[in-house]
Amino acid sequence: QVQVVESGGGLVQAGGSLRLSCTASGLRFDDYNMGWFRQAPGKEREGVSCISWSGAITYYADSVKGRFSISRDNAKNTLFLRMNSLKPEDTAMYYCAASVGCTTTNKFRGGSYWGQGTQVTVSS
Repeated sequence: QVQVVESGGGLVQAGGSLRLSCTASGLRFDDYNMGWFRQAPGKEREGVSCISWSGAITYYADSVKGRFSISRDNAKNTLFLRMNSLKPEDTAMYYCAASVGCTTTNKFRGGSYWGQGTQVTVSS
């Protein structure tokens, strides 16, 4: 049984930082591209960042480029999202997903396994 669990969310002031983690079990982690998504109240879910199975390829949404950094530790079946210079508009539920498209033509598409999310709230 596949399990995906996010952690690391919380309340932070604008300009602050957080690091999200996502652990996956029940699958061969290094077989999968991974991604972070977010959904704010009243808005559609959007792709934030993705990383290829090896970690060699990454993509970011324009809204987070230069502020967020995705990485992975395949030995520990863990995905990370380092978020710096946080803004109130980054407030959302953040989700981790496995088997996500991560090429120029299909980035942020798909996602076979999803976590329950971790809430990030940025106060102004």
